[in-house]
Amino acid sequence: MLNVESICRRAKKASRSLALVSRVKKDKALALLSDWLLVHQDEIVRENEIDIKNGTSSGLSPAMIDRLTLSQARIQSMADDLKNVIRLPDPVGEVLEEKDLENGLHIKKQRVPLGVLAVIYESRPNVTIDVASLALKSGNAVIMRGGKETIHSNQILVAGIHSALNAAGIDPEIVQFIGDPDRKLVEDLLTMYKYVDMLIPRGGAGLHQYCRERSTIPVITGGIGICHLFVDEGADQDRSLAVIRNAKIQRPTVCNALDTVLIHQLVAENFVTKLIDYLREDGVSFRLDEKAFKFLPDENSLDVKLAKEGDFDTEWLSLVLGIKIVDGIDEAIQHIFIHSTGHSDGILTQNEENAERFIAEVDSAAVYVNASTRFTDGSQLGLGAEVAISTQRLHARGPMALRELTIYKWVISGDYKIRK
Repeated sequence: MLNVESICRRAKKASRSLALVSRVKKDKALALLSDWLLVHQDEIVRENEIDIKNGTSSGLSPAMIDRLTLSQARIQSMADDLKNVIRLPDPVGEVLEEKDLENGLHIKKQRVPLGVLAVIYESRPNVTIDVASLALKSGNAVIMRGGKETIHSNQILVAGIHSALNAAGIDPEIVQFIGDPDRKLVEDLLTMYKYVDMLIPRGGAGLHQYCRERSTIPVITGGIGICHLFVDEGADQDRSLAVIRNAKIQRPTVCNALDTVLIHQLVAENFVTKLIDYLREDGVSFRLDEKAFKFLPDENSLDVKLAKEGDFDTEWLSLVLGIKIVDGIDEAIQHIFIHSTGHSDGILTQNEENAERFIAEVDSAAVYVNASTRFTDGSQLGLGAEVAISTQRLHARGPMALRELTIYKWVISGDYKIRK
């Protein structure tokens, strides 16, 4: 069995070497990794196909299989994201605040890496590349533990990461991978507070709860999205349909996909049937509250059901959409307050006052006005990639990219100054 403490100790030691690694070297390693992915994409796909076959045999859901899959198009996207990270400024050393004091001291707050990250994740092997690239660029070492369903995919990707680091002259020990699926190793990892500075679980609610309850390391949680769009009374309905469709079907198996549409009662009678007819062609099925259900001429449709208890608290991760009629913006905000996970919620409206009120009162990590929730993504928001999407308040919210993987230290300079 792997020795987790030894892995963490090596990561901690290697993290210190990153303090002297230049941006040029970091970017060189990322460029080499981008090239490596494209050169070895056939091998990556072959290893990934083994995981897909095993996952299908073990009963993984279609949503999980989709997250697991690495097509050549997705590998190209991973390579492109690495190039985006290269173009981003290196956050390490950035001065956040600087001033001279009357006592003669010069002080500044300077951005520094967090140190050692541990990331536990399920299903999505592209996370391996995202996490390693952002950790490197932000000057952090990282310990990754993927799920057993991605073991073959992750092993070949980690081999590519180590190859790129070696070729760039960077200690490959800064990226550690726990390749044994034994759950006992996760239990051990959660106690390594002497070596690990932040733990990021990426997976279902069970994994998040398990880490929060057992970890001695500070935990950043997120990535579970029950996402809403509210269609206001004065919304442009035709354009709203396009936004809702994109948010629901563009990639329904991910955390920023739309789960519930809230519709103002004054436009509901027309819009409910229009929305259902519009999305049926994409294979979407629906869960309607009683008010919305009454607007349907054919209540026996197989793809439309009356919402049952718990439906509006479900992250569907599939082509299922909840629809609820609300009295107005007050009830829409109240519904989101009760049912949202604080991930991504938006309003579709032409009313600027309602838009501003929605922004002020909806306390989600990403709040949208007239845009799809699918943009809650590090790459889409110009961050290159992300290690996670945080839905909490310490110390980052939303997509966690380079700056979110840093903290600061005080640098105080004097002319042999003493305190009186």
